[in-house]
Amino acid sequence: MNKRIMIVAGEASGDLHGSNLVKEALRLDPRLSFFGIGGRRMRDEGVTILVDASEMAVVGLVEVISHFRVIYHAFSVLKKIIRTTPPDLLILIDYPDFNLHLANVAKRAGVRVLYYISPQVWAWRVGRVKKIAGLVDRMAVVFPFEVPFYEKEGVPVTFVGHPLVDTVHPTMTRPEAQALFCLDPARKTVGLFPGSRKGEIRNLMATIIDAAALLRKHYPDLQFILPLASSLSNADIAPFLGSNPLDIKIVEGKIYDVMQVCDAIISVSGTVTLEAALMGVPMVIIYRVSPLTYTVGKRLIKVDHFGICNIVAGERIVRELLQDEAEPGLIAAEIGRILTDDVYAREMRQKLAGVKSKLGAGGGSARVARLLIEMVTDSTETQ
Repeated sequence: MNKRIMIVAGEASGDLHGSNLVKEALRLDPRLSFFGIGGRRMRDEGVTILVDASEMAVVGLVEVISHFRVIYHAFSVLKKIIRTTPPDLLILIDYPDFNLHLANVAKRAGVRVLYYISPQVWAWRVGRVKKIAGLVDRMAVVFPFEVPFYEKEGVPVTFVGHPLVDTVHPTMTRPEAQALFCLDPARKTVGLFPGSRKGEIRNLMATIIDAAALLRKHYPDLQFILPLASSLSNADIAPFLGSNPLDIKIVEGKIYDVMQVCDAIISVSGTVTLEAALMGVPMVIIYRVSPLTYTVGKRLIKVDHFGICNIVAGERIVRELLQDEAEPGLIAAEIGRILTDDVYAREMRQKLAGVKSKLGAGGGSARVARLLIEMVTDSTETQ
């Protein structure tokens, strides 16, 4: 019998990890059928997308409220399916506030839950571990330091390794990428990574462009490149570029080929900072949300660093510019230091190289796929 699996990935990074998981699972059992929330990558792997992840990817209290209708509709659609035609397994990828509510629906309907990419309980709202313990049948975590948090509460947990270890690789040489992107190899290149959410574009794109303009003023030979996330379109960033006087190269896809041609990167906080760390590219991390969201979050967050690459490293490898500090002058100054201070840039690269060793060996997606198969099999045997 074909097994129906509901999978929920509410953001671009989850779409990436979900697509790799689906690919590995179908390799093990082609009879599996996937449906749920995701983006282009999951759709390309054969997942029936009921709600596009691009409509769900928001950060912050104010931002969530403004998208409440879309999020509530998505939740209602999935809840009805779980109650009327329950799937054989529910896979949740990150996106905790939405997914934990859905896990509660699944629990009441007798649907087993595999949670992949853990909510960051070690960073904030530690009390959620107890809630998770009552809702999740198996937690698949990507950082080794997450295991004790779940073991303490009796949650079945498996460290699978980070899936990015397998996927963060360029597809061509640096000279080939420079030629493809029409970049001059004799000039230094700065990457502009404004994020995958429309809210991030609204909050930070103009700041990033202003920082790039300052850099061009001080370093006239600089060239800029911007990889467009799969959840965005050119129309989302066009209003901020105008006539594009900085001649920013816009690239769809090939994010790791883009990274390898960069001498430095301006990046919003998120999974992309870990990808850049694995590529060994020096960067500055910026982050800005509504004042209310930041005020509330600051009281709840229990970690010393905001950028995930710094959290994994356990030290401030990369400078973080948050809220009011995320302004063009400070951003440009940090990138300028990376470009001109060889010792500073070299030390950052060396420390970024140490991040990869903490993320485990490759094969993370395949390990989760095996857990998926085991849970579907166990579910069948108990019916």
